[in-house]
Formats: sequence, C-alpha cells, structure tokens
Amino acid sequence: MEHTTNTITLRGQLQALPVFSHENHGRRFFRFTLEVFRLSGAVDLLPVIAEERVLNGIDPTAGDMLTVTGQIRSYNQRTEGVRHLIIFVFATDIVAEDGESINDVILEGPLCREPNYRRTPLGRDICDAMLAVPRAFHRADYLPCILWGRTAQEVADCHTSDRIRIVGRLQSRVYTKLTEDGPVERTAYEISALTAEILDWDQAGDD
Repeated sequence: MEHTTNTITLRGQLQALPVFSHENHGRRFFRFTLEVFRLSGAVDLLPVIAEERVLNGIDPTAGDMLTVTGQIRSYNQRTEGVRHLIIFVFATDIVAEDGESINDVILEGPLCREPNYRRTPLGRDICDAMLAVPRAFHRADYLPCILWGRTAQEVADCHTSDRIRIVGRLQSRVYTKLTEDGPVERTAYEISALTAEILDWDQAGDD
C-alpha cells in the first residue's frame, strides 16, 4: 500500500450550524464553514464536511470555537459542461474547545503537472504547484499549492511525478471571474506552503 500523508488541523469559529450535504451507503454527511483567523487578522472561510457520527459528540451553536482534524479532499464537479475542482476538509474528529486559531497542513505527493513559476512586479518569487496526494483504494486528491521565495525557486525546477512534501496552511481567496452574464465573485482554496521538501532530490534535479 502506498504511503499517504494528508493531514490538517484547524481551530476556528463555526460560521453557522451544519446542514445536510449528502448520504452515501447509509451514512449521512453534513457541511459547515469554519472561520479561521490568520496572524495578520485576515480570515479564511474553509468548507468542512463531517459524518453525522462525528458531529454527534458535540452540540455546537453558531460562533462556537471548534478544533477539526482530518484530510483535505477534492473532487471534480461538472456544471454546464465545465469542470470545477472542489476542495474541502473531510473531518475525522471534531472537538468544541476555545483557544488560538490553528491552521496546520502536511501533504506529500507527486506533482501532477509542471510547476508554474513567476515573479510579481515587486520581484517576489511565486510558484503554483498541483499535488496528487494518494488516498485509499487507488484514488488521489488533487490539491493546488502556492509557494514563495526560495521554496518557489526550488520547486520550479521540479517536473511532473517528482514527489514533494509541503507544510503550510489551507487558505481561501476570493476572486472575480468574467462570464457571459457579467462578473461573478468566486472563492478558490489552496495550500500556502511554509516549507517544502523535494523528496528524492537527485531524481527531481535530473533534466
């Protein structure tokens, strides 16, 4: 069985009570949004899905502080012939407790496309990368990551199938998309890397 690393721990404020999401093989799942503050004061609004039995251990009300542990998951949703990558947190444990905000992510997996390196007008190095993080039953979660500075430069030299280990946080980003009906505000989710380790560096560095 392939080694899998995909963990996330969040502590934030429950935006509203969980609502029913879907049922799968007799198991009921609920979704909610967690408000997780950054040190800068900005807030990430992060979608969480949890099985009913996980929620049964708490009795939350809107505004409660929750600690959520689990994995970051993805799936493709097709709307009007267009595919959208949906990112969410799959909760395996939830505890109601106060404390400082937490947003800790560890991922490991191969790059599933070539990294996209660029520099901002102010000269900051940025690299966008997509990891295919293995999951059970030969599945994978495709997770967009953004890297900065020297880490961005190093990952920019990697290629598809090179394995990367990323430590960072899950963040939300609101953007405006121009459509036939006019501008539409949407939210993207990505993992902002604090550190990145290129595994099997000799392979990653080969041309």
